[in-house]
Amino acid sequence: MTSKSSDFPSADSDYQSGFGNHFSSEAIAGALPQGQNSPLVCPLGLYAEQISGTSFTAPRKLNQRSWLYRIKPSVTHEPFKTRVPKHNKLVSEFSQVNSAINPTQIRWKPVDIPNEPTDFVDGLYSVCGAGSSFLRHGFAIHMYTANISMENSAFCNADGDFLIVPQTGRLWVTTECGKLQVSPGEIIIIPQGFRFAVDLPDGPSRGYVAEVFGTHFQLPDLGPIGANGLASPKDFLVPKASFEQESRPGYTIIQKFGGELFTARQDFSPFNVVAWHGNYVPYKYNLSKFCPYNTVLVDHGDPSINTVLTAPTDKPGVALLDFVIFPPRWLVAEHTFRPPYYHRNCMSEFMGLIHGGYEAKADGFLPGGASLHSCMTPHGPDTKTYEATIAGGNNVGPHRIKDTMAFMFESCLMPRICPWALESPYVDHDYYQCWIGLKSHFNENTGLQNGHPTEE
Repeated sequence: MTSKSSDFPSADSDYQSGFGNHFSSEAIAGALPQGQNSPLVCPLGLYAEQISGTSFTAPRKLNQRSWLYRIKPSVTHEPFKTRVPKHNKLVSEFSQVNSAINPTQIRWKPVDIPNEPTDFVDGLYSVCGAGSSFLRHGFAIHMYTANISMENSAFCNADGDFLIVPQTGRLWVTTECGKLQVSPGEIIIIPQGFRFAVDLPDGPSRGYVAEVFGTHFQLPDLGPIGANGLASPKDFLVPKASFEQESRPGYTIIQKFGGELFTARQDFSPFNVVAWHGNYVPYKYNLSKFCPYNTVLVDHGDPSINTVLTAPTDKPGVALLDFVIFPPRWLVAEHTFRPPYYHRNCMSEFMGLIHGGYEAKADGFLPGGASLHSCMTPHGPDTKTYEATIAGGNNVGPHRIKDTMAFMFESCLMPRICPWALESPYVDHDYYQCWIGLKSHFNENTGLQNGHPTEE
């Protein structure tokens, strides 16, 4: 069934707002039970079904679950079978068998969108990651290229949460909680276990996906920033209930389980939820609403100040995966090298570019492309950026970075890289050349005054 534009919300007011709230939504008034979750007979003859995102006994402040009231329960399907043809480019347990390690700085050019019909599931492929969905600890970074909508099928990821970053082409995403329209410059989070389908109203689409195993994304603590700033909880949008009740013979559920795809047939749409309530829900966020903070006197702040969402580990302040953005903002620091500093990081950094350019790379890093700087691998501004910044001197005045949106997936784990990513024709084998031109500016006859060089 082809979706129509009128089916998908376009205004913020068409959604519920908030992060981590307990939401409730009814497509038909009175469909939600009152006073209990699972009455003997639910209103309208619906089935009550709970979806749990955490163990039953997780601390209340971390516990996530929702109750769905649906026309038929999701258990009504035929047995799962291995999907044919097999998808050979998805990984959820990274090892020497299926991936390699490489400390070299790697950059990929934008991948072409295929000519043959390819939907979101078939166009999804792993790039790198670490850990294991079986052990409930780790992450995977994927990319996707697609040109057709999913037909009579839904995708379910049993391995972890998806954070999807479209780079070109809108996504119309139908979930069990309702519909979301996601444009480039927005992100959508699909929690583990939710069934969803992706339509492509603009045709060809390309983007990035981060997946986390064993935890969920949350807002970072603000510390001395205070009560406001960065991503505001009120700007996260959650769908309202909508449902499909038509018979759908041969409907296919595609389940990602341990990195492999399985299929099961049923005769109805999984998007038959008439009402729901809970705090375990899909949601989206517009990156242009991020409130960035920056230095106002000297030095370049650490990129963690631009964290939108974080998937934590048990160690305080250490992320399994951070989602960090580099949005339009003012640079005003005095006597400061304003681009990102040269760096060796105990964390590993995967970067992507949604549109525009990136302040540390004068050329070569293109929208739809990506780069990987693994644990303790040196990285930083290219030669052109460094020389242009130094040539500007200390009197350049305030400068506004505009028309850009870059992002970073940063993890404490060391990523293993999939062979098809290492062997891809889109690997930029000349990436290292962007730093080879950096020359020595050392001059032992240069004096120092107040920390700034002056010619003696």
